[in-house]
Amino acid sequence: MLSYRHIYHAGNHADILKHLTMSQICRHFIKKDAPFFYLDTHAGIGQYSLNSEQAQKNKEFQSGIARLLTEKNLPEPIEELLDIVREMNPTDSLTMYPGSPKIVDYYVRQKDKLHLCELHPNDYPTLAALFPNKRKANVVKSDGFAAVKAMLPPPQKRGFVLMDPPYEVKKDYQYVVQALEEGHKRFPQGTYAVWYPVLNRQQANDLIRSIKATKIRNVLLVELCIRNTEQERGMAGSGMIIVNPPWTLEKEAKECLPVLSRLLAEDDDSDYQVTWITPE
Repeated sequence: MLSYRHIYHAGNHADILKHLTMSQICRHFIKKDAPFFYLDTHAGIGQYSLNSEQAQKNKEFQSGIARLLTEKNLPEPIEELLDIVREMNPTDSLTMYPGSPKIVDYYVRQKDKLHLCELHPNDYPTLAALFPNKRKANVVKSDGFAAVKAMLPPPQKRGFVLMDPPYEVKKDYQYVVQALEEGHKRFPQGTYAVWYPVLNRQQANDLIRSIKATKIRNVLLVELCIRNTEQERGMAGSGMIIVNPPWTLEKEAKECLPVLSRLLAEDDDSDYQVTWITPE
């Protein structure tokens, strides 16, 4: 199945959590002079036009990124993410939103390398056109989970892997855990970020338990829910499971998530958590 198209959801609460986390991971990587490798298993089209028919259908960005752009005195990590969005929108009009590859692209240097996987036949050409420089980014029409086995360990010896499948088939929950185990076995010092939706509490908790059962150490959980998780209204929230997170990430998440929970809430049951699945 390849029916999922992220453009319908670009700039929503889940994107904000994912990209805030990614931004802080990348900032940590570029503090050192040594190059790093980035692998994106489900890269999408790289950036999204919010004026498109698809984005305008539900206008999820209006209750997400657009709401943050009007706020003042936000925590520094949130402002850093907003700076990336503002750079893509030089006028006062919000028309573009970065996908995960563009978030990383904001930070990478000439010596760093991106490997971007996208299997959707319509999305792959768009992504490839956005990253034409093969010295900088290798864009492939392939299964991102298979790339974890094929591309790790990277020659750069420092790396960040994002796994954010659409979970449109239930087996994605199994595949992401298997890919994480495989990647960690091959490249144990790498940083891994697994994004997951909170469609209901039990399904999210099952994934978290599966990650814990791998016995991989040093795993941080960051989750934001904007409404009651047990109401049948689609995605109530999302989370990031980070293996080998930067040492600053826990503190930054605890600073930012209460703010996001308040600003993006859709009901009184909005909530967040920052906790260790397994310590170091």
